[in-house]
Amino acid sequence: MPLRRNSVKQTLRTIERAFAQLERSLTKLGEQARKAARDAARNARRSSRKTGRWVGVLGKPRRPLKLTPKRRAQLKLQGAYMGYMRQLKPRQKARVKAVKEKRGFEAAIRVARTLAARR
Repeated sequence: MPLRRNSVKQTLRTIERAFAQLERSLTKLGEQARKAARDAARNARRSSRKTGRWVGVLGKPRRPLKLTPKRRAQLKLQGAYMGYMRQLKPRQKARVKAVKEKRGFEAAIRVARTLAARR
């Protein structure tokens, strides 16, 4: 028995309404998920009331970093070295590593900078 034209239209309207409701529900769910993630990140960064120290993700206080000026300078050199090394080809990296072993970070960074500029 074939469906009547009104019955088909009515079925299509019902399906359209269901899709629209599904879309609204998914949009609302996405907003709630973003809010939950934002709140979790915010709560992880907040300081604990007892110690006044920043709290890590697991709720434990983060240990305070004690960087001496010498260590900070070492980290800056290491970062510069790594930044240049990422740009080099394997043969160039080997050359820079050899320079670092012989003459240290500063000389290696100078060589790496010139090699990276040639690219």
